[in-house]
Amino acid sequence: MLRGALASLLDFEDDIDVIGQAGDGDEALTLIAQHQPDVCLLDIEMPARSGLDVAEEIRRRGYPCRVMILTTFARPGYFERAVEAGVQGYLLKDEPSERLAEAIRRVMEGRREVSPELVFGTVRNANPLTEREREVLRLAADGNSSNDIAAQLHLSYGTVRNYMSEILGKLQAKNRIEAISMAEEKGWI
Repeated sequence: MLRGALASLLDFEDDIDVIGQAGDGDEALTLIAQHQPDVCLLDIEMPARSGLDVAEEIRRRGYPCRVMILTTFARPGYFERAVEAGVQGYLLKDEPSERLAEAIRRVMEGRREVSPELVFGTVRNANPLTEREREVLRLAADGNSSNDIAAQLHLSYGTVRNYMSEILGKLQAKNRIEAISMAEEKGWI
């Protein structure tokens, strides 16, 4: 319902045409490949693939469309990941539709558009984990044991144990479950 309402509001703009709507991340990638839009608006929370997963895949495939993320989540880890994926716009859903239309125009001009709340949240809550530590924690979150993680990353069991120890220390977590929960809540994994 929200997607349809947003599309209708944007269609009222003289210089913006909505050429497709997707119900999940996989469908979004299919439509992007078919229609080659100038701008793609993605929600963070989508079935099949998150908006961030889709943004990363757009970049990997080299599609020329610009990407904007709309979210209700002001989590710093999401913002960091969006920046790494080359996202040009990152806005909160509660902003007025006029702001969104103007942001789309500015992104088309080559500018970046970011809700101020997202930037300040990132400064306050910087991710202390390295990329390798995030990778280890993501695999742990998927239910892998330390031995499984070691095999998948071509590391020794002791090295994985050391990474996990560093993660627990940095996050001041009592165990891996608490560390996973904290990192997921902040959008770091």
